[in-house]
Amino acid sequence: MKNKIVIIMALLLILPQFLFAQEGDAEGCKDHPMFTRMPNFLIKECESKEFDALSFPVENSTEDECKKETIEGKYYYYNYSHNGEGSEPSELQIFRNFENALKQIDATIVAKVVEHLNSYSFITAKVSKNNIETWILIQASTPDYYVSIIEKQEMEQAIKANEMLDALNANGKIALNILFDTGKAVIKAESQPIIDQIYEMLQTDTSLQVSIEGHTDNVGNMADNKTLSQTRAKAVMESLIAKGIAKDRLSFQGWGQEVPVADNQTDEGKRKNRRVEIIKK
Repeated sequence: MKNKIVIIMALLLILPQFLFAQEGDAEGCKDHPMFTRMPNFLIKECESKEFDALSFPVENSTEDECKKETIEGKYYYYNYSHNGEGSEPSELQIFRNFENALKQIDATIVAKVVEHLNSYSFITAKVSKNNIETWILIQASTPDYYVSIIEKQEMEQAIKANEMLDALNANGKIALNILFDTGKAVIKAESQPIIDQIYEMLQTDTSLQVSIEGHTDNVGNMADNKTLSQTRAKAVMESLIAKGIAKDRLSFQGWGQEVPVADNQTDEGKRKNRRVEIIKK
């Protein structure tokens, strides 16, 4: 009985400290379970989305042209700000703290620039756990630091063959979220169910002829984007031919970044612009 009392007393001592540590955070904000915050920091701003995209630097450079990889999935953003109590840590101290934290969770550091007085310093890392690949971007500009996280996942493609056919008959086209390897025309395995549904649709209406048309966002060279969109559209066509659809029922076209459907200034707009459209002939 005495041990139980001691445990309860300990919990009562811990609980007020935990509550106090959260006092002053922006409304509705709390730490991501992957990381604890630096001492004497409050969450100034936070954001979460069920599905979004973020471009992560993947080479050790702070140049605008440095190689980046766009990751899609569940999105979290945190802006931490020093509360004025105690000494304010340097940016270098914040980065070193996160490097240690990343080691503790067996994360791989993909790229980093951590330099004294370089306000563009960053750490990009990723960790795989429970079949989820999580990407992390750490940035600092004292008295604030910033944590962006994407829990990588693919947008669920709920549309079925009959819905595709209805959309084609009603609108003449349908946009699909077919995913490819970065910078390549290799269809990702997780997008194969979409290809299967296109095939099923074409099997349902054997008189249907379609054009498969690829589109990109505006990242990169315009000519390269057009070529990439063409090869991706062709890859979709060839996968349908391989499944048994007659070649004379299909054609392909690549438009690159020429026909956006959303604002390329936002990650969400870029995601919408990276698409494959099926056009009824």
